[in-house]
Amino acid sequence: MTTTHDPVGSLPNWAVGLSGDPDGADAVDWGDVVPGQRPQQGEPVVEQLPAFKAGGSFFQDVPATPPAVWGAGSDVLWAEGEALLIAAPQGVGKTTLAHQGIRARLGLQDSLLGYPVTPGKRVLLLAMDRPSQTRRAGARIFGQDDPKFLDEHLVVWEGPPPYDLAKRTDILAAMCARANADTVVIDSIKDAAIGLSDDAVGAGYNRARQKALAEGIQVLELHHLVKRGPNGAAPNTIADIYGSTWITSGAGSVILLWGEAGDPVVNLRHLKQPMDEVGPFRLVHDHPAGVTTVQHTADLLELARAGGVHGLTAITAAEVINETKKVTPAQKMKARRRLDKLTASGHLVRIDPTSPGDPARWFPAE
Repeated sequence: MTTTHDPVGSLPNWAVGLSGDPDGADAVDWGDVVPGQRPQQGEPVVEQLPAFKAGGSFFQDVPATPPAVWGAGSDVLWAEGEALLIAAPQGVGKTTLAHQGIRARLGLQDSLLGYPVTPGKRVLLLAMDRPSQTRRAGARIFGQDDPKFLDEHLVVWEGPPPYDLAKRTDILAAMCARANADTVVIDSIKDAAIGLSDDAVGAGYNRARQKALAEGIQVLELHHLVKRGPNGAAPNTIADIYGSTWITSGAGSVILLWGEAGDPVVNLRHLKQPMDEVGPFRLVHDHPAGVTTVQHTADLLELARAGGVHGLTAITAAEVINETKKVTPAQKMKARRRLDKLTASGHLVRIDPTSPGDPARWFPAE
């Protein structure tokens, strides 16, 4: 088990300060590196509680759109203070996408898939799932960057964590504190906790995640799917993500990638959103260059122009967005919201029907 070089000074042995039964929940004492350290023997626990928040400011001092780690306006893929979970089968590029997210978080690129990424201070990568493959994938993405800069701003934990994160729920936040990181990338959840299909394990892992978030750590997680959807179809729902419901319930945003292992072209769906749904997209992985781009997304403004005197209906928009002729009511509603958003921004004009049963139509504002 190794870590990267720490330019501030050698990272301490992660085992120092650990005590108690390795399999006991929260039986670890990390000393003063654990945020909100546990009270000393004999101290009243209540005196160690953080301050409560006033209800008025808690509910009313809320921005119209959440501050984004990744995203712009109401198109938020990763919100501050909420975990982003990227789920995919093996070999379709979730680690490739995450490494580009790390690079953007380090300020080495300003966007990912065309959406801006807010730079952070330091990233801790938990390279637990096949770290040798992770190194090879990262070499293509970080190979041309300044090694001294990477040493200063990127710290790597290689192999399994020192304890099961679902049992030792303070460990994740403590590791981030030791690494002086404001962002953690977990590759992957299956290596962080054992028995993820068990709700007790899922709840324990979520507690570890929430403790890190409470300390101001931005959390990006990689995870796996069930093998296929119903009747062999492509998975496209939260239920298709492996494990306890508490894994997805505790995430603020969930992205699903789907394709065959090694495919350069894969599909992205935004299954759970902090604000508006982003995509769906068709992505192209340029593996030699270490770059992922959007190959296809529905341009509703262009569709409205192409509609001429007939304009664009919500059903037609939903068919193009979802690449299907069997549009569900939910897909139609989401398409209508996107059209109304373009109307509010002044790009489209909505004309309501004059006859019962006719659909509303959208036209270019010009």
